[in-house]
Amino acid sequence: IAFGELALSLPLWWRVVPGTPGWQFAEKRDWLPGLGASYHLGVDGISMLLALLTTVITAITVVGAYSAVEKRAREFYALIFVLEAGMLGTFFALDLLLFYVFWEAMLIPMYLLIGVWGGPRRVYAAIKFFLYTMAGSVLMLVAILWLYSMQRAVTGVATFDLDAYYALPIPGGVQTWLFLAFAVAFAIKVPMFPLHTWLPDAHVEAPTAGSVILAAVLLKMGIYGYLRFAMPLFPVASAHFAPWIAALAIVGIIYGALVAMVQPDMKKLVAYSSVSHLGFCMLGLYAMNPQGLAGGMLQMLNHGVSTGALFLLVGVIYERRHTRKISDFGGLWKPMPVYAAVFLVVMLSSIGLPGTNGFVSEFLVLLGAFRADPAWAILAATGVILGAVYMLWMYQRVMFGPVTHDENRQLKDLSLRERLVFAPLIVLIFWMGVMPQPFLDRAQPALDRTLQLIQMRTQMSFEGAQKNAPPANGGVAR
Repeated sequence: IAFGELALSLPLWWRVVPGTPGWQFAEKRDWLPGLGASYHLGVDGISMLLALLTTVITAITVVGAYSAVEKRAREFYALIFVLEAGMLGTFFALDLLLFYVFWEAMLIPMYLLIGVWGGPRRVYAAIKFFLYTMAGSVLMLVAILWLYSMQRAVTGVATFDLDAYYALPIPGGVQTWLFLAFAVAFAIKVPMFPLHTWLPDAHVEAPTAGSVILAAVLLKMGIYGYLRFAMPLFPVASAHFAPWIAALAIVGIIYGALVAMVQPDMKKLVAYSSVSHLGFCMLGLYAMNPQGLAGGMLQMLNHGVSTGALFLLVGVIYERRHTRKISDFGGLWKPMPVYAAVFLVVMLSSIGLPGTNGFVSEFLVLLGAFRADPAWAILAATGVILGAVYMLWMYQRVMFGPVTHDENRQLKDLSLRERLVFAPLIVLIFWMGVMPQPFLDRAQPALDRTLQLIQMRTQMSFEGAQKNAPPANGGVAR
């Protein structure tokens, strides 16, 4: 099933025409006509790349989890595919109510994956994940209903269609409250500092497959929400809060890196590295220029590939040793040379070595941030340095030196199945690092249209404010 989904999604790479205005492969059917809700799906360059990331990672995860699922395998894989359907629906939905349904539908399978197949504290981690995400989702639902009532009052038409909301004038004061409701829901999902505390627990307790999908795809939902909904729908509020969001993103970059440096658990270290790397995504978006948006978009894809691969690598060693503590390893290069070589490539891509995928996206983010405010780029660049510190230090302690534990001397190297799991990820790391242009060509037109929409709606809000402003000098309006 996973490879069938992948095969069906791959033609999007060739058939989605980047410069075509509007939505491609659009499908619209009546769903709840009494409410004005429709089953409206469509794709552009942004959602196409994220959908391909979803299907590729899901297929790799299914193969990677083959030997790790020891109980209720059918239910496990069924939940994986329900989760994939929810993620794809979220990227394709062009109706706000439909988007919300898919957004909430993802909660249930991930909650069960953590709660049933997770570690010793799985119930605590699953409930914490569910409560955090649900709290933000309720705020977003209230904002959607507010928009719906505004749309009906202004136009007389009841609809949840996204294109209709893109044309709806929203006063600046109202934008502030609506933006905050959407922004909190998306910030929890990213997650942004200080709403990130559910993430390390969820990652550490989740099974390897759950951690991979959570890091590679699920966390991108929040960033996608900002890009597709919060920024174009509420551009005045977005611009107003941009310095604050950039500040929180920079704090997340530095904080995540510093906390990762002191982690004794490999999986927890990778989890905190996600907080740091996703801060780059948000910083790129809220630079609000072409370079920043392109960097944020590429960072989403690169983080999905690199961090997904890191969680798979941690899962491989956990299956063999049933421990993730860094102190329990050392000298693994001798018994597991192929594993160590793959880990080296993935680790270097995570820290942004030139020639790997991480360099291109971080460079574009820093370039966009510098154009917005040089101080943003200077502070964020410290996260790149700290990222190299904690990754290289972890790699040195795990892979080099003498084999200090007898249990590690007879560890088996990567099997053929495991090598096939990592091969496409290694190819993507170098392809996106050496030739990023095909990815930029497909994303940039959609990102440019988003910027144009933001500018157009900002002008619309400005003109509406002028029209409704009281006359100057105490005059009487005609």
